[in-house]
Amino acid sequence: MDALRECYDPEIPVNIVDLGLIYSLDINNETGNVDVSMTLTALGCPMAGEVMSEVEMRVQQVENVKSCKVELTFDPPWSPDRMTEDAKWELGMI
Repeated sequence: MDALRECYDPEIPVNIVDLGLIYSLDINNETGNVDVSMTLTALGCPMAGEVMSEVEMRVQQVENVKSCKVELTFDPPWSPDRMTEDAKWELGMI
């Protein structure tokens, strides 16, 4: 999760973890494979490919990680309710 905190939404100056875009992170310690299930703030985000590539790159930089697979889902749809208090504070929502 620390590596994913280095990934930012291209349109919102908050990392994807605090935005609530990461739905699940499955780590197989034996094989070094990581599966990430995530969403985006908007269904038609033109930067989807870039965000997913950055997630893969950041995760693969973690020690002992051999591969990373990112699955994009919109079920359930993202909403601001998924954001951390820090993200809401940074965006002036609280």
